[in-house]
Amino acid sequence: MTEPDREDVIRCDGIWKIFGDNSKQAMDAVRRDGLSKKDIRQNFDCVVGVQDASFTVGRGEIFCIMGLSGSGKSTLIRHINRLIEPTSGTVYIEGQNVSAMSPQELRALRAEKIGMVFQSMALMPHRTVRDNVVFSLEVRGVPEDRRAKVASKAIEMVDLAGWDAKYPDELSGGMQQRVGLARALAADPTILLMDEPFSALDPLIRKQLQTTFMELSAELHKTTVFITHDLDEAIRIGDRIAIMKDGVLVQIGTPEQIVTEPADDYVAEFVAGISKLDLVTAARIMQPVEMYRQAHGGNPDMTAWPVARPEDKLNTLVDLAVGTDSPIRIEADGAAIGVVTKRALLRGIQGREEIAPATEGAV
Repeated sequence: MTEPDREDVIRCDGIWKIFGDNSKQAMDAVRRDGLSKKDIRQNFDCVVGVQDASFTVGRGEIFCIMGLSGSGKSTLIRHINRLIEPTSGTVYIEGQNVSAMSPQELRALRAEKIGMVFQSMALMPHRTVRDNVVFSLEVRGVPEDRRAKVASKAIEMVDLAGWDAKYPDELSGGMQQRVGLARALAADPTILLMDEPFSALDPLIRKQLQTTFMELSAELHKTTVFITHDLDEAIRIGDRIAIMKDGVLVQIGTPEQIVTEPADDYVAEFVAGISKLDLVTAARIMQPVEMYRQAHGGNPDMTAWPVARPEDKLNTLVDLAVGTDSPIRIEADGAAIGVVTKRALLRGIQGREEIAPATEGAV
């Protein structure tokens, strides 16, 4: 999802959110004098929630924004559907300026293009699962027979078939979260905004729902902004991750980039305990074939060596290395492009920086 020519569905340019009665004056002072957050608090009695945040989300991408409580991640996501007005900056949805939309256009955007899933599902207790799922369609005046078909499909997608007539208080917490996800999917939005939807659940149920969400995302190709305070969750489901601290987007990158190339000590501390086995690719640790030949003299016979692809993870390479004393040949389009030695593999597992940058054409 990081290719330069991808289609960006969401674009946020220079988003600032300053809370307080004097927010406009504080914003002017930031532009004029470059005031710090501390200065803004002292001089204007205002709090900076989001500071100059810019990012894009490609069509079908799962973009995770991760940070601790108070980092500004939930404030930031609410700018996308204009639940919060930015003090400065612009949000574009499929090229349209959200801030310039009329109230009618904004209602249509929220009803038809954007679905939101919160940590608290806020299901209506007097409505059944089916009626909760299709509530937004009912508000939009969709005929009852059409609503029934959509409800059945959405409920089946989240593995709740047979629970259609139950009420929220008859469901477990995990099942209620599934209803909330089904409700968002029923409207068939282009974009899903998910604000820590699984964080209150037990670990096993949480993992099951993550798996369900990932499968649905792959099937439906929804563009998703996913908020979490859990780096393991972000790494598991995200195509890219943005690390947020004190209202600032500290680093944006793929899970592999975040873990192996932390931008600063804050990110490095976050990722210190993360296993590299399911993140680091062969492309990152391999030695180009010609370089390997020069280092080892001549033209070694690689035909009996195990073969892997540039995108294969360390776990796969470990499985291959266990059964042989030979290095691993890395192939792309039927041609050998690199070699992974056991030393390089061990260094990669350790996260030691003998890891070579990916060569051109390797990924």
